[in-house]
Amino acid sequence: MAAAGLHSNVRLLSGLLLTMSGNNPELFSPSQKYQLLVYHADSLFHDKEYRNAVSKYTMALQQKKALSKTSKVRPSTGNAASTPQSQCLPSEIEVKYKMAECYTMLKQDKDAIAILDGIPSRQRTPKINMMLANLYKKAGQERSSVTSYKEVLRQCPLALDAILGLLSLSVKGAEVASMTINIIQSIPNLDWLSVWIKAYAFVHTGDNTRAINTICSLEKKSLLRDNVDLLGSLADLYFRAGDNKNSILKFEQAQMLDPYLIKEPWVVSGCHSFYSKRYSRALYLGAKAIQLNSNSVQALLLKGAALRNMGRVQEAIIHFREAIRLAPCRLDCYEGLIECYLASNSIREAMVMANNVYKTLGANAQTLTLLATVCLEDPVTQEKAKTLLDKALTQRPDYIKAVVKKAELLSREQKYEDGIALLRNALANQSDCVLHRILGDFLVAVNEYQEAMDQYSIALSLDPNDQKSLEGLQKMEKEESPTDATQEEDVDDMEGSGEEGDLEGSDSEAAQWADQEQWFGMQ
Repeated sequence: MAAAGLHSNVRLLSGLLLTMSGNNPELFSPSQKYQLLVYHADSLFHDKEYRNAVSKYTMALQQKKALSKTSKVRPSTGNAASTPQSQCLPSEIEVKYKMAECYTMLKQDKDAIAILDGIPSRQRTPKINMMLANLYKKAGQERSSVTSYKEVLRQCPLALDAILGLLSLSVKGAEVASMTINIIQSIPNLDWLSVWIKAYAFVHTGDNTRAINTICSLEKKSLLRDNVDLLGSLADLYFRAGDNKNSILKFEQAQMLDPYLIKEPWVVSGCHSFYSKRYSRALYLGAKAIQLNSNSVQALLLKGAALRNMGRVQEAIIHFREAIRLAPCRLDCYEGLIECYLASNSIREAMVMANNVYKTLGANAQTLTLLATVCLEDPVTQEKAKTLLDKALTQRPDYIKAVVKKAELLSREQKYEDGIALLRNALANQSDCVLHRILGDFLVAVNEYQEAMDQYSIALSLDPNDQKSLEGLQKMEKEESPTDATQEEDVDDMEGSGEEGDLEGSDSEAAQWADQEQWFGMQ
């Protein structure tokens, strides 16, 4: 029944047989009782009763220890007529692995490490080394984690997740590639593997540009074209590089190929709530995602951003710092932390962090813009901010964050015509709510009311919840210009479209979630 997967049946029968054995110790041999305990523990494991399963696995190991002292158990020869006494007993190592699985499900990682550490190195199977490597990594024991990942690769050179584990722990791509040379040379059609390793080495060193170029070269090869994992990696890299347009295209392409390609549904739902300004709900969903996977960087960023927008800045800082610890090459982790420092008026801390990021990750459009963002907060460093933004826009004229900050600087200097030219140029090949709204603000400043109305309308069509665009329209209605005879009619049309009603709905839902915060244990 166990072999047939009838776990509920095994649980009932083995439970009854164990009770019989307890009432009559002579009923079963020591080896049979060991077998029964393992069967019963396995059935509990399949029913997700992990704590109970650990108890039964522990009893099985104790029985095995007593069995080893009293007799020498020999494995069967595979004869179909073999008796239960002569059959090959469950491996003690396999039982310990199952116990470790139970401990990980119970979030008792230290116990899982302890049970696996007790297995001699030479007896560890690839899956034991893989579990140990992941547990060591999670516990911050990087050296031990690297050793275990390398042992997995020694036994299974195509263990790609082990390769990613090594790269994430700063092992050089060339060293990792050297461990796969023999397998590449012995099996046809594996020439892509060395390029794959190179690509993800760039990913884990934060070199987004070279990572994108290398994965694109892989994805264009006929044998790897339309691979959803590569497309997902490309989409993520474009997002990290601030190229939202290409990021969306790649995510859409991947989803068309595999509609069920959702790695973190809690995070996806949380992000939707966050961008709908339902921060309490986003906080709850982010917390759920972290509960399921404490190493989820995206979940930590989501929860940190929700906490920040709810005014709980110190709690947000803790989450962003943890995200940085887990992903030291991801710029969005630093961006979140710096935004918290600026929100709490800790300009000095923000400047130190921005300079460190600039030096560590190199001078690219993103790091230049991040440093400029902090410089804009101090009147003494305004000129430096301008220089940094010009460098960023020279590298990437369409980088939205750089355009927004440059527009902010031009607004302070009341150089509205320059700002309008900058924004029109940025909007030539992309459409973004914030850029359209800022262009509307600049057009109002130069008395171009009708076109400003158009820009606010476009912004609201892209994001119906954008409060500032709505405020811009309402302000124009109150301060109607004689030269804009159609303004009142256009505003009435916008109000009749239901946009404001949608916004009010989102506010009421946010309030509902705020009322439930205590129920979720968030306060």
